[in-house]
Amino acid sequence: RQLPESELQAVADAVRAEMIDAVSITGGHLGSGLGVVELTVALHHVFDTPDDRIVWDVGHQCYPHKILTGRRDRIRTLRQGGGLSGFTKRSESVYDPFGAAHSSTSISAALGMAVARDLDADAAKAKGRGVKRRNAIAVIGDGSMSAGMAYEAMNNAGALHSRLIVILNDNDMSIAPPVGAMSGYLARLASGGTYQSLRETAKQLGKLLPKALYQRAAAAEEYARSLVVGGGTMFEEMGFHYVGPVDGHNLDQLLPVLKNVRDAEHGPILLHVVTRKGKGYAPAEASADRYHGVVKFDVVSGVQAKAKPNAPAYTRVFGESLIKAADADDKVVAITAAMPGGTGIDLFGKAHPDKTFDVGIAEQHAVTFAGGLATEGYRPFVAIYSTFLQRAYDQVVHDVALQNLPVRFCLDRAGLVGADGATHAGAFDLAYLCCLPNMTVMAAADEAELV
Repeated sequence: RQLPESELQAVADAVRAEMIDAVSITGGHLGSGLGVVELTVALHHVFDTPDDRIVWDVGHQCYPHKILTGRRDRIRTLRQGGGLSGFTKRSESVYDPFGAAHSSTSISAALGMAVARDLDADAAKAKGRGVKRRNAIAVIGDGSMSAGMAYEAMNNAGALHSRLIVILNDNDMSIAPPVGAMSGYLARLASGGTYQSLRETAKQLGKLLPKALYQRAAAAEEYARSLVVGGGTMFEEMGFHYVGPVDGHNLDQLLPVLKNVRDAEHGPILLHVVTRKGKGYAPAEASADRYHGVVKFDVVSGVQAKAKPNAPAYTRVFGESLIKAADADDKVVAITAAMPGGTGIDLFGKAHPDKTFDVGIAEQHAVTFAGGLATEGYRPFVAIYSTFLQRAYDQVVHDVALQNLPVRFCLDRAGLVGADGATHAGAFDLAYLCCLPNMTVMAAADEAELV
């Protein structure tokens, strides 16, 4: 934090090299972390962590954060017994204010922290005491924004007007013309105090105008705003002040914008940062999945040391068996929630693309969507990790079990898991499913019994 800005890129380069070397030994989530190295360095330089709270959504991208917050000497124990968690974990460090592993929770958690700060400030003010200004920052990826919980939190944040900062880490776009010098200039302009002060003053003056004139002025303001903030109108309509897009790998753009956002008097603010997953490691950038999750690998070649299986995996057996079922019955369909590769639905999708539905990170919708298909005579197979079905428990109860609809839930990663830890253990499925009406629960002893 005390380093001059001119040295921060060297810090980022060192963090990236350290992370690649560590994950080559332990395995883990590589691509996401590589994509946020500069953003992480900038955040810890600009904000006063841990007093300022940074909440990382999911946590796949938290390895650079761990390296920078006193855990570098243990980074090669990632995902090992007794070592560092592969996700943020409150008991591990004061720099991890909220634990994560499941997606789309960061905005809700950070909003809770922001409101707690405001309540503390009000209480201190009533007693004539001052209170330290504190920021609450949620860092969430574009994939996590597909889940309804993120929008529930944003809707609430917009209504509360709390000084919350949401950083949208968009690694699904290419860093192309929209994220050039002009975009960086506009982001600095839109995040600056002068622009925000003028907007707030205009809002207050507008309320004094006759209704018809105020509506015209509001429409004109919205048009002018769209010229500055580009594609952020949706977020603005939810009550957020949108800033961006900003090149997430350009510290000269990131630092001044983050300072403006930090010093803003009003909120909530959404900062749109564009990054490239796998940035800075050629094998990751060239890979289709940007090395999202890897086992041990050779740093020079990028080749992963995958052991040859001595038996077919449950996931592959399930995928191939479901293909055969669909070949014989045109009513068989498959549904997954952003996990086709992890559940075997990718195999099914290649054979039956028209009967495959990846609904994104939306487990609640996936279950009720399956229920709707079942009412029309289809045979939906919902393939979800056991731990993620917890997120759709009410839908399982209300929309499937109580209505006695023939939906098959195929739970991958049931039982205890290893490196991903407690957050991904499928330890509760038997307890929460066996108690439901009209639910038959079966656990295959081996691959043969599975089919």
